[in-house]
Amino acid sequence: MTEKSVVAEWRHWLRGDVVVGAALAMIAAQLVWKFDLVRRTYFRQDDFTFIARGLDNDLTWDYLMRVDYGHLMPGPFAIQWAMGRLGVYNDVLAHVIVIGLQGAAGLALLRFLRLLFGSRPAILVPLGFYLITPMTISALSWWAVAIEMLPFQIALPMALSSHVLFVRTGRYRHAVAAAAWAVFAMTFYVKAPFILVLAFVLTAWLGFRRQQWRAWLLYAGVLAAYSAIFFRQLFTSVQLTNDTVRPTLPDAALAARFAWNLLSGSLVPTSLGGPWRWQPIGDDYAIAAPLGALVWVGVAVAAVVVLVSAFYRRRAWLAWLTLLAYVALADVVPVMIGRIQQMGPDLGGFELRYVAPSACVLAIVIGLAFIPLAGEERPWRRRPPTLAKVAAAALACAFVAGSVWSVAAYARRPLGEPAKSYIETARLALKRAPGDAVILDRHVPAKVVYPIFFYDYALASRVLGPIAPQGTAWARRLNGPVRNVLAFDDNGRLRPVNIEGLTIPRPTACRKVGAGEVRLRLPLSLPKGEWTVQVGYLNPAPARLAVRLGSAEVHVEAGKDFGWTFATVVGEATELGIRALGGSSACVGEIKVGVPMPAKNGTPVPLQPVDP
Repeated sequence: MTEKSVVAEWRHWLRGDVVVGAALAMIAAQLVWKFDLVRRTYFRQDDFTFIARGLDNDLTWDYLMRVDYGHLMPGPFAIQWAMGRLGVYNDVLAHVIVIGLQGAAGLALLRFLRLLFGSRPAILVPLGFYLITPMTISALSWWAVAIEMLPFQIALPMALSSHVLFVRTGRYRHAVAAAAWAVFAMTFYVKAPFILVLAFVLTAWLGFRRQQWRAWLLYAGVLAAYSAIFFRQLFTSVQLTNDTVRPTLPDAALAARFAWNLLSGSLVPTSLGGPWRWQPIGDDYAIAAPLGALVWVGVAVAAVVVLVSAFYRRRAWLAWLTLLAYVALADVVPVMIGRIQQMGPDLGGFELRYVAPSACVLAIVIGLAFIPLAGEERPWRRRPPTLAKVAAAALACAFVAGSVWSVAAYARRPLGEPAKSYIETARLALKRAPGDAVILDRHVPAKVVYPIFFYDYALASRVLGPIAPQGTAWARRLNGPVRNVLAFDDNGRLRPVNIEGLTIPRPTACRKVGAGEVRLRLPLSLPKGEWTVQVGYLNPAPARLAVRLGSAEVHVEAGKDFGWTFATVVGEATELGIRALGGSSACVGEIKVGVPMPAKNGTPVPLQPVDP
């Protein structure tokens, strides 16, 4: 070996070490940067439902393989099952898992880029794009979304790396590894089957060979098995609405508007450092809200980037076509079939979690569109001039500045503080509640769990039950002489319950009630609904009362001496009827008819909400 060749080899390895070192430093820096945001997040919406469902079930096939509104995700369900047994709402553990997975995703992408393009400084560009793009920020702030997305973003480059090794070496074990990584991703994310489709497209760059047929047969078998399991579970899994999924196609105009919004309002702006502005969804989340003018500027810039890359780089068009097909099939179609009619094209089209997993795919596409493969012959149609390189550097600087701005704007939101304050306040309230207290099981505030979406999983007993002391008494409806009834207010504090609605004042002396019904005119007519009647009494002996609203009647017990009893009646009425049963008699005083709510003037426990 000559002196010149030795020097060249050392330069090659030194450059490779510098590139890898720089890449590792970039990955570490973005973890520190993103952890500052992630540490302020908390569980939200679906998270509480999934953890409660995990506590309700054993780790069985039926539990793991339930398709939740189009998502087959046994991996996240297993994690939620474990989370419920490791502190229930252990946000510190959740933060560690999210940051750990984010770091692993960055390392997996680095491995793939280095394997495909070699250890050249250019690979830091697509890696940097993935690490800094705001496309993934809102997904990282939502626990349930993060544990679906991040394992997929780990498995995708790892599977493609194994496939590249298979194509280059012909060793079948690499194809098996690629299939295994794809199966791993399939346990977490419904878009995972497209990994093997991307492997096929990648082969167009690397070259098809006859001996590859065994890999394609393996990949096809994996896709067939997954499809059989997925569609069987899709059409048999019972949803929260107690029915099964019936996929339908939306109106063509609705579908087109959603696809355009997702492309122009979510994917393109975040690819260029946007969206620069956010639309709050509650206190702890936000969707993209780029200005209309910036949307069109972004589309124009993206078009120029695509055209310039295709002008200079051979087969760059294939990279961009792959991205467009992936976004259409993996990002647009599933949402279009499953959720767009409920969400609408505007809310759905600017929801970044639908495109967040595509950040990894887009980083790879950027690499393919601008960087020659390792050992690729004649990668350029023509060499890019210096002006093109200067423009690319300027665009990269604008992307970095926009990304930092956009992430900072998102991070200025309260994020998980309101939900965490509610949960921790309720935890303290439950510890301090009297031993004989009965807690009214009403829905928690929408800032914690939306009742309109999650039904009974939004009840306090489902959200707060897992952190309540053993033996805590819950009452969904009030019936009978229930004492010391408490309810959670919107801050998570326990207050005495008051029946808000109509009041029938007591007379000078209590009303005698016997076998004959006493009819009392209501101050206002009640529409059809569920109403709680609170009857005050002063009885010489225990009695049993029949309480009627309209045509609906409920029988309840009433105790001796002074007290009150409750009756929950479903109906509509202009009068209330009350009588004693079984030969007993009663003497009733003030009667309230309405809805049980935490008393606004009642002393709360604790006095102040917990500061998260």
